[in-house]
This record gives sequence, structure tokens and C-alpha cells, in this order.
Amino acid sequence: MKTASPLRSSKRSGFSLLEITVVIAVLLSLTTILFVGARAWKNGADRTGCILNIRTVQTAVRSYQNMYGYSAGGMPYAEGGTQDIAVHMHSKGYISGQQISAIQGGETCEGGGTYGRTHPDVFPMVGKLYLECSLSESDKHALDEDLEW
Repeated sequence: MKTASPLRSSKRSGFSLLEITVVIAVLLSLTTILFVGARAWKNGADRTGCILNIRTVQTAVRSYQNMYGYSAGGMPYAEGGTQDIAVHMHSKGYISGQQISAIQGGETCEGGGTYGRTHPDVFPMVGKLYLECSLSESDKHALDEDLEW
């Protein structure tokens, strides 16, 4: 005589360990791609913000130079006891307080670099920048050199 065996259900409930592992691996891969993309987007935004600051200051320097008749490579007249071009531009409203602070090293660019200028009291020659970022070489925080500033 046959003994009665318990009935086995052909329906499974839940996921197997392999299925759960595959789902977790796919989710981790998608998360990694998301973070890499977000980092690249942030680096691009930081670079753009830095370049816009440099461009704004460069435009202000050239405007100030042209408005007051200074030549490239020349120095401004001493006003208020200084020949610092940034101080002159700030006192006349060409640049904001945040921009002069960044120019003088008080603030960093969005990417963490510092701004610097070779000669604070000399108008740059055509094609040269008055303000540069310390990340100009490594992270390309610089304007195109082809521009005739």
C-alpha cells in the first residue's frame, strides 16, 4: 500500500536568493551611474560659475580702462591712496563686494579654487586676463585664450 504523501504546491511564494541578488546588483549599478552623472553635472556647473566670474571681472577691467582712457600695460592714477584696479572698480560700482572679495583672495570659486592676479595695479595686455583661477589648468577654469580681451 502506498502511504499518503503531503500535497506539494506547485506555486512558489516570494523570491529566490538569486533573484534578490540580481535586483540589488541592478539597483546598485543604476545608483552608481546616477552619482557619477550628478558629480559631472556639478563639476560643469562649478566651472561655468567660475568662468562667468572671471569674464565679468575682465569685462569690468576693460570697461574701466576704456572709460578713463588708460592703456593696456599702464597703471591707473592713485585714488584713495591706492593704485589697485579692483579697489577703484569697486568704489565706482563696476564690481560687487563679493567680486572684490574674491579678487583679493577672500572667497573661493565654486569649484574650490582661489582667484589670483599677477599685477593688481597694471591693466592687462590685450589677450591676457586680469584675474585667473588656481584650477585653470587642472579643471579648465579659464576663458579661451583665443579671445581678444
